[in-house]
Amino acid sequence: MSTPNIHILFFAIFASLLSSACCDIDRPQHDVALFVFGDSLNDAGTNNYINTTASFRANFPPYGETFFHYPTGRFTDGRLVADFIAEYAKLPLIPPYLQLENNEFVGGANFASGGAGVLPDTYQGYVVDLGTQLKQFEKLVKGLRKKLGDEKAKRIVSEGVYMISIGANDYLTSVLNNPTLFQSISMEDYVGMVVGNISTVLEGIYKVGARKFGFFAMLPLGCLPALRLVSGNGSCSRPATELVKFHNVALPATLAKLESQLQGFKYTLFDMYTSLNKRIQYPSKYGFKDGKTACCGSGPYGGNSSCGGMRGVREYSLCPNPGQYLFFDSYHPSERAYRQFAQLMWNGSSRTTKPYNLEALFKHGNI
Repeated sequence: MSTPNIHILFFAIFASLLSSACCDIDRPQHDVALFVFGDSLNDAGTNNYINTTASFRANFPPYGETFFHYPTGRFTDGRLVADFIAEYAKLPLIPPYLQLENNEFVGGANFASGGAGVLPDTYQGYVVDLGTQLKQFEKLVKGLRKKLGDEKAKRIVSEGVYMISIGANDYLTSVLNNPTLFQSISMEDYVGMVVGNISTVLEGIYKVGARKFGFFAMLPLGCLPALRLVSGNGSCSRPATELVKFHNVALPATLAKLESQLQGFKYTLFDMYTSLNKRIQYPSKYGFKDGKTACCGSGPYGGNSSCGGMRGVREYSLCPNPGQYLFFDSYHPSERAYRQFAQLMWNGSSRTTKPYNLEALFKHGNI
């Protein structure tokens, strides 16, 4: 496993200065906090602070090149959906939990870890899985109670919004690394196990005091550049697509069930599957030149995860303008795509974001 390098040390100093600058802004006392959980769609640099390999890190160029002008650990060229949501909510950039020191609190905390899954076995030892992220959140809240008092900590937690993106790695690792798995368990049962574990963690977050949640529906994993490469003919991966379809039926049913069972539980579910699929099929309609090929990578469709040359393959291609591409690397959308998704999630109509949008969850304590 790799050890922290000078890039990480520089980023820690940069991020600390950025956070300090954010804290000096004269913000209203009752801003709603943002807490972020999940995988690389939400990871703002968590994996910079754990002992893992370059395969699970994005703390090297050209990641971060368009907005931060330095790799922050985000798996894209700039900002993520959570960064834009923080901006819309008039919050500073939400820092990784592992970056915080001495019960520091800057508008929320980001627990997401690139490569994380719901199931503990998913990339075990290389990432912070969702169950461990829950434990970190519990520890953070305990520190808030000690620092701010029970009443204020309770208000921060109950009024906060909790963004979650999880499950993709549980499906990708089964399709890419363990294809014989579905000889012993049906895809539907496997998805049921994943979503069941998501439900358990959500109940744990709720038990700590959380009430307002924001979720991504599963994106079309089978059509990511990496999966097109694996298919051999450029088509979308059928096994991955089947798993996603089961997930996107099971998750909404689970959320509706939790809303009926847990008093005060409210949520928004963003249809990332349809939103990304439309941009894959009709890129020019949404301002993209290419909806299938990664800006950064190698091989057909840029499907080799070689962006940055730190993951075993040194050679890679980099497009001159990431904003023209739907995908920045072989697995992740570009900042421009994330901005569009964030706008839909923030104040989109019920066709893409329901039963509430995130703006409603932030602006209304009790809906």
